[in-house]
Amino acid sequence: MKALSILGSGSGAGKSWITTALGAWLHGQGIRVAPFKAQNMSNNAWVTLDGGEIGRAQAVQAEACGLTPTVEMNPILLKPSGALGSQVIVLGQPQGHCPAAEYYQHFDRLWQTVRDVLDGWQERCDVLLMEGAGSPVELNLLHRDLVNLRPCQYLNGRWVFVGDIDRGGIFAQLAGVWSLLSPADRERGLGAIVNRFRGDLSLFANPQQWLELHAPGFSILGTLPFRTDLQPEEEDGLSNDDRVRGTGDVMVWVRFPHLSNLTDCQPWWDDEGVQVRWATTARELLDARVIVLPGTKNTLADLRWLRTNGLAEAIIAAYQRGALIIGVCGGFQMLGESLSDDTGLAGDAGTDRGLGLLPAETRYSASKTLRQVTASCGESEWRAYEIHMGATRALTPVEPLHRVRDEHGERPEGMRLPKVWGTYLHGWFESPALRAQVATVAGMSGHRPHPVPWGQQRIATYRAMAEHLAAHVNLDPVRRYLCL
Repeated sequence: MKALSILGSGSGAGKSWITTALGAWLHGQGIRVAPFKAQNMSNNAWVTLDGGEIGRAQAVQAEACGLTPTVEMNPILLKPSGALGSQVIVLGQPQGHCPAAEYYQHFDRLWQTVRDVLDGWQERCDVLLMEGAGSPVELNLLHRDLVNLRPCQYLNGRWVFVGDIDRGGIFAQLAGVWSLLSPADRERGLGAIVNRFRGDLSLFANPQQWLELHAPGFSILGTLPFRTDLQPEEEDGLSNDDRVRGTGDVMVWVRFPHLSNLTDCQPWWDDEGVQVRWATTARELLDARVIVLPGTKNTLADLRWLRTNGLAEAIIAAYQRGALIIGVCGGFQMLGESLSDDTGLAGDAGTDRGLGLLPAETRYSASKTLRQVTASCGESEWRAYEIHMGATRALTPVEPLHRVRDEHGERPEGMRLPKVWGTYLHGWFESPALRAQVATVAGMSGHRPHPVPWGQQRIATYRAMAEHLAAHVNLDPVRRYLCL
């Protein structure tokens, strides 16, 4: 097995994108390639078939590599939840919340977990693509690095570097990192990719001549133009390009401070006749036909935030004027009468009243629900998943939103009133038929769903990403290292 690390100038440089595209490129050539990220910090998560939890970026990368996601692709996941620090997920299972200062007291044990997983990959693939996190040369963190240089060193691998020209200072990024790397780690480098270029490429025709003066031996493999149509996932948060998408009737998604699984909105992006807008103020809800309360890693804190800034009142007013209100996961919990988390198992502790739009209550316990299901709408079926603390029960009889299937058979899921819907399912909007049903109930007469299910669109996007990468980046050093 060969190991190739994808390192970057910092968070958001595009490491996940490059890893996904490179995985799709190798998979397209018949190579057994798998993604890996030793430690991820993200509230965008995926549930594996065996009920484990990993970063959604690694699930996307697995899909691009033609694989089913497993917990070994992301053995450690940190889910920030506010003042409590982060919920720590190890090999797919929650281990409780931990402040940052305490987390690194467990470094030796966590590194042993990472080593064991890396050893287990040796016979399972030909190439392991190891995505880094942040920058590999944070000097104060090198002694407790789990995710950047240490895995690469452990497997005697090589690395490709990703710099983000869109932020500016690309030469400072590249030369700075090169100067801080040890000679041994420099020897592992195959080169750098200048990512997210916007504009006329001829104006950046020969960056190597400038870099060579300050980082001799560090090769630029190519400059990658940014394409908005080739962005399958956002791991670290919403980009500026994603805050408002499309034109037509308005669908507002509430941008919670502890927002999780924000990618639930993406199937709407390619539909016609709908504007998808992320909102943080009450006035942004005034023209909405649909308001979605998405997932959150701290439901009680974000519910209180809704009230503090006037959004709770605005959501109720929108409901009263006929808008369709949809809650997903934590947003579903907020729609009920009350929420109770006595000891802070899911974030802030306490009991609070909900928005009162559904006759339901939510109570939290130490158990966490992690499962995949088959959802359906008419003749279409697709995979969705639950990933939440807390259980919600109806206080009076209420119609389920739909029925789903899992390993235990068919069952009702969610709650439905004429203009208030609630579900625990992430990936629920992936069906064109389901999105058309939402639009009909909301009176979005101009809406036309993209005819291809979102899952199939993603596969086509991965192939296009691989072609885009190969067209603009010299991959010969990667080929030589991998003996292709």
